Amino acid sequence: MTTIFKNVFLNRRQRTLFFIFLAILFLLLVLFGGSFINEERIATNFNARNIAPSFAYLFGTDWLGRDMFARTVMGLGLSMKVGLIGAIGSATIALVLGMSAAIFGKTADRIISWLIDLFLSVPHLVTLILISFVLGGGFKGIIVGLTLTHWPSLARVIRAEVMQVRSAEFVQVSERMGKSGWWIARHHIFPHVAPQLLIGFMLLFPHVILHEAAITFLGLGLSPHEPAIGVILSESMKYLSSGMWWLAFFPGLCLLIVVRVFDHIGESIRLLMDPTKAHE
Repeated sequence: MTTIFKNVFLNRRQRTLFFIFLAILFLLLVLFGGSFINEERIATNFNARNIAPSFAYLFGTDWLGRDMFARTVMGLGLSMKVGLIGAIGSATIALVLGMSAAIFGKTADRIISWLIDLFLSVPHLVTLILISFVLGGGFKGIIVGLTLTHWPSLARVIRAEVMQVRSAEFVQVSERMGKSGWWIARHHIFPHVAPQLLIGFMLLFPHVILHEAAITFLGLGLSPHEPAIGVILSESMKYLSSGMWWLAFFPGLCLLIVVRVFDHIGESIRLLMDPTKAHE
């Protein structure tokens, strides 16, 4: 009966679209939820110090009496904003380099391929730490670091896609008709790589936000005065031994949920664009 209901009312494509809608709605609530939280909930209140999770304080309170639920929501929103800026910057670099490798000839392709291999040979986190340290950390340092370290894999995918499109017959016809490389890139190549760019961006974001939290945790990212998840986790380490497990558990769990939701959105979009499975 359940199978019949699914087949009649919701096929696989419709269920996937419904999930994407719910996931985006959830992420928007997290992203902007901090704007609706009263600042008094994260203010120091020594009368409510070290309270375990309860109905009054869902995630408990910390050593200064601050509501951990409010801090977690605000921290997730800040971390998501930083992650989105970094992911958009990396995706833009990947698009520009991936398309330039195919548009500007073999010399440009060799140089860009060498750059991609160079950045892929060094772990993201190591390069990110070096860039953030050189720029003095903070918001600017972490944004620049995230932007400059997460583009190589996506650039390689886009370059391969562009190379495949350039060999298509309709592109060769446009070249014989005297169309410029930029015209071909705008009208033929970009529409074909746009889906790959979107999927790549959605799958890139989980890595970006996790690396942002890791760098902030190490003290090289956002300022300790900012309610970022990395700051919250770093501060909570000193109190875990005294039994205040909720200080790290709930922020870490919420960060994991947000990352997994973004990852599932990317996988769902890729499923929708798969011609063999999209209409199942």
